Amino acid sequence: MATKKATLSDTENLAVGALGGILETGIQMPLITYKITSQDGRPMPKNIQGWYRGVVANAGAVAPITAFQMAVNGGLERLILAGDTSRELQAHEKIGAAMGAGAISSILYSPLDLVVIQQQKLATSIGGALSAVTKEHGMAALFRGFTSCAVRESIYTAGYLGVGPVATQHIKTMHPFFSENEQAARIAGSCFAGTMAAVMTHPVDTAKTCMQGDMASTTYRNARSALGQVYSEHGIGGLYRGGAARTARICGAFFIVDNVREAAMKYKAEHFDS
Repeated sequence: MATKKATLSDTENLAVGALGGILETGIQMPLITYKITSQDGRPMPKNIQGWYRGVVANAGAVAPITAFQMAVNGGLERLILAGDTSRELQAHEKIGAAMGAGAISSILYSPLDLVVIQQQKLATSIGGALSAVTKEHGMAALFRGFTSCAVRESIYTAGYLGVGPVATQHIKTMHPFFSENEQAARIAGSCFAGTMAAVMTHPVDTAKTCMQGDMASTTYRNARSALGQVYSEHGIGGLYRGGAARTARICGAFFIVDNVREAAMKYKAEHFDS
């Protein structure tokens, strides 16, 4: 028998997204640091403080972004249904709504991501990185890499709010083991969606990281030139520097956020929905 789940309101989506973002960032910050350091070609940190440098900025970025993505996704799903509560969204509709939410979220995510990268590069505080960027390059520089971020986030959000849940439900029908072990199915679905999202977006993420680490455009003028230069110098392997760490991080993030979201929907259904 299917477990009863409730639909979350916009406010509840915001709260659940924020909690999921904080949890996954705090747990996985060393993977994030490894990915950024590999892509930017810098030495690895030599102590725990270095591995967790930027965790507050990153959690401060990811939590509201994940919250925003979930809330916008909910709004887009309602828009697609157009008030028709008699049916559920089809797989392609879920994925499309999630992609739209991810692209819209880049308005917030792109400048915050840039600050995290500059904080780690300059080994300074959040305020120090923000001040250094705006003082030397102006406020508009905070949106350097915006298009790359929008592409990355549309695919990423489609993964954890669309492909992941759809894949999990499909995996449950494939074998009795998965139908009887929900967490195993959720792990498999998250890994499938996370790996797909990582493979599709990592070259774009590498270009974005290179751009945002080179604020003066000394080496990388834009995302296209960054992609071409990294490929010409290091081949396809260069475009996937830090790819293993990022893939592991994305799979973990999908699993953590999906569990938080499912738990919230079940809790609401059991305690508040009549």
